[in-house]
Amino acid sequence: MSALKILVIPGSLRTGSLNARLAAAAAYQFVQAGADVTRISLGDFPLPIYDGDLQTKSGVPKNAVNLKRMIGTHHGVLIVTPEYNSSVPPLVKNAIDWVTRVQDAHESRGQVFRDRAFAIAAASEGRLGGTRCLAALRLILSACHATVIPNQLALSFASEAYDDMDRLKQPADIEALNAMVRQLIEVSQHMM
Repeated sequence: MSALKILVIPGSLRTGSLNARLAAAAAYQFVQAGADVTRISLGDFPLPIYDGDLQTKSGVPKNAVNLKRMIGTHHGVLIVTPEYNSSVPPLVKNAIDWVTRVQDAHESRGQVFRDRAFAIAAASEGRLGGTRCLAALRLILSACHATVIPNQLALSFASEAYDDMDRLKQPADIEALNAMVRQLIEVSQHMM
């Protein structure tokens, strides 16, 4: 059996992002669990705002195709997203919208979502830790027919959550992260 490959996607491009830090901490835990991990930046896949007329006129942007293929080379995907106005930020939603439009010749549209497991996490300086955006993201991914694991991580008071090595320091946060990591690995292995 080939090594389990996990893709980690932070949904923020901001310097010092609490969500990028959580994505890094999660990537470390996946490596510790024996997974082959790739962490990307959506900044490396710039996309215009989704517009059906633009798609009809110009086709699907190459970066959407590249992102879809990147997802397709992994068995599991973790999306770590900030919360904007109780929902998913445009960067994350737009990437998903474009990826759903990519269809290679040998597959049905959106197959990349159906063929692998997804985990979701959020970090916030507030008490709720991004739970509202996680509910919205779970709904979006479910509408794409993705398998979204039940365990998720909503990291509250995230500006105080990391140690000097950018690892989580609170036992409850560490256990929630580890539970999510274990479950994504388990479900991804089952879907291989």
